[in-house]
Amino acid sequence: MPPEPVRHLRDLTRYRTSLTAEQTREVQRLEKELEDAGIKLSSVATDIMGVSGRAMLAALIEGERDVHTLAGMAKARMRPKIPTLVEALTGNFGEHHAFLCRLHLERIDHLTEAIGELSARIEEEMLPFSRQLDLLQTIPGVGQGVAEVLIAETGGDMARFATAGHLASWAGVCPGHHESAGKHKSGRRHHDNRWLGAALGTAAMAASRTRETTYPGARYHRLAPRLGKKKAIVALEHSILTALWHMLTDDVTYQDLGGDYYAKYDPERAMRRITRQANALGFTVRFDPIEAV
Repeated sequence: MPPEPVRHLRDLTRYRTSLTAEQTREVQRLEKELEDAGIKLSSVATDIMGVSGRAMLAALIEGERDVHTLAGMAKARMRPKIPTLVEALTGNFGEHHAFLCRLHLERIDHLTEAIGELSARIEEEMLPFSRQLDLLQTIPGVGQGVAEVLIAETGGDMARFATAGHLASWAGVCPGHHESAGKHKSGRRHHDNRWLGAALGTAAMAASRTRETTYPGARYHRLAPRLGKKKAIVALEHSILTALWHMLTDDVTYQDLGGDYYAKYDPERAMRRITRQANALGFTVRFDPIEAV
């Protein structure tokens, strides 16, 4: 059983994760209600819960139906989208939709307030782990929220795990190929800790979008065509946990190998790939070394 401070952290981070998921579902219900009324606000606004979106929704609920007035409430980067907003806000939004949307917004606001209270409490409980928290946030894709979950679920103490492999195995991110007596058994990952798995998945997805700048991003784009996106994400989760173990064991920050690691590691393979891509476009290429200045 983990010590009491870790148990408290787990209670808090797990509850926050649950409320965040419920908040997402409530926003989806709101979007569905708007679509039922023919309002396509989400097709124009990246976040309908942003300043502009909330202003338009509040006006709709209060009875405003002039689409030009509603679209004119757009702020900042939404201003150039006003003509598109006029079309998106043209629908049959009625009293029934206003009633349900008001309830959805009240529920979302209540959840937002509760999540804020939990985050503040987690920051207090996380003070003894401030060093670990700072270290983990140097990993690509790992923000404060994810780092807090990683510490809460692993305990922040790597002494209980003999190696990084033990940690990855405990977390269920070691898919493998199992064969015995000529029979193949499932090598799929197991999900013993869904809270840790969700946090790792969030971090891996964020890291996968850093192809040009970080090693995890380059690793994902190298593996995805061959293994598929899901297995490539699991590979990144494994990499993140491996880095976590070494960082917390040795008390060091993350040292990234760089987005060009594979090109430097195997330049001939990189050149062959570039040649194939150029040939597919109908071009030939020639590589000449750059003279040192």
